[in-house]
Amino acid sequence: MSEPPFTIRIHTENNQDMDWMVRLEDVTFRQTLEVISSLLPHVTVTAFEYEDPEDGDHITVRSDEEMQDMFSAYFRELSEEDRTRGLFPPLIIYPKMGKTPQNRNIHGLKIKTGGGSQAVEPLPQGQQRQEVGGSIQTIMQCGNINEAQLHFLEPVGSGSGGRVYRALHRPSGRVMAVKVIQLDISPAVQKQIICELEILYKCNSRAIIAFYGAFFQENRISICTEFMDGGSLDRYMPIPETVLGGIAACIVEGLIYMWNLKIMHRDIKPSNVLLNTAGEVKLCDFGVSVQLVKSITTTFVGTNVYMAPERLQGKDYGKSAEIWSLGVTLFELASGILPFQSLTSELKLQPFQVMQCILEETPLVLPTEQFSPEFVKFISQCMHKDPETRLSINDMVNHEFLHRHTSDSSTVISLWVKRRLQEIQQQNRAPQS
Repeated sequence: MSEPPFTIRIHTENNQDMDWMVRLEDVTFRQTLEVISSLLPHVTVTAFEYEDPEDGDHITVRSDEEMQDMFSAYFRELSEEDRTRGLFPPLIIYPKMGKTPQNRNIHGLKIKTGGGSQAVEPLPQGQQRQEVGGSIQTIMQCGNINEAQLHFLEPVGSGSGGRVYRALHRPSGRVMAVKVIQLDISPAVQKQIICELEILYKCNSRAIIAFYGAFFQENRISICTEFMDGGSLDRYMPIPETVLGGIAACIVEGLIYMWNLKIMHRDIKPSNVLLNTAGEVKLCDFGVSVQLVKSITTTFVGTNVYMAPERLQGKDYGKSAEIWSLGVTLFELASGILPFQSLTSELKLQPFQVMQCILEETPLVLPTEQFSPEFVKFISQCMHKDPETRLSINDMVNHEFLHRHTSDSSTVISLWVKRRLQEIQQQNRAPQS
């Protein structure tokens, strides 16, 4: 069995690291140098170093053979628990630079790997995301974003108790998505939320929405992120398996990346997965801020139909609860309905009735005449009521269904999104009968 995906962390001298998720069988020395060159375009890099886990010495890598030695040393040090759970710490490498860069723009990345591409447009000079060290003022102003600098263009959606707007950040000229959430909370809780959001600046993955900043204005928090012109997945249901397979692979990549950073998403559902006309798929609205999740839950009461049974029962839960939510999400995206008989009707159920059907009903199974056996099995294994028998992280990333879609699916997704957006626009223009 092949090793699950793991993260290579490229460490630069100014501590602006970049995480790159790879598969052992796919990554090469030359490809690694290309990624480093994209990160450090004004530097000549012909090798890199890693730290020997036994004595702490730095060992230089100049070839594929030496790179395999590095991987062998890395995997030897993993505990059996890490291997079983499929959660690996990042492998840190240090580029050996031939000359010092003049105007390094570490966010001007365009990285092409076997699984797709990542592109993060650069912010203007002096407005790049920076390391933050706990100062509430620093965190709230990181990226120099405040309400006075935003020109709100139009509302584009709502969710998690807030409205989302397309807005122009005047100083940078960048179009952003700004989520505005009204919360009746104290200044102390506001401060806690902003502090918890600090970790979002550490996320640098093609499968995670870019986070630009957050600020409070009275009892209103505004969260500024990358704008995705395709919107969220809930507007496209049902989605054909040929497209949904690539989307599922991107979602799993984002989850694995977050889990490796010890972050739980806590709210996997179709409206929290965004895509764009470039064929990129990214997770958003993850509950890195526990206090924000609590505040939203308190303010906007209801039952999350994507929540695992153990969470609904108030039990301890872990990453297997996210796998349950993934299964429910993919079932709905594929079929257009939720995987519970009582929830497929037009009847409006009370929150306790929704919870009851999730806890007591056996999840529906996708029809095998419409979907591949691998896809049907994958979703069913994600939705085992008992988290102990649910699909494990290791089995998930090595599942045959995902392996069929690990190659670059961005072209397929891009063409499909563009076609669906045209169809939606035509439907909106059609006269109402």
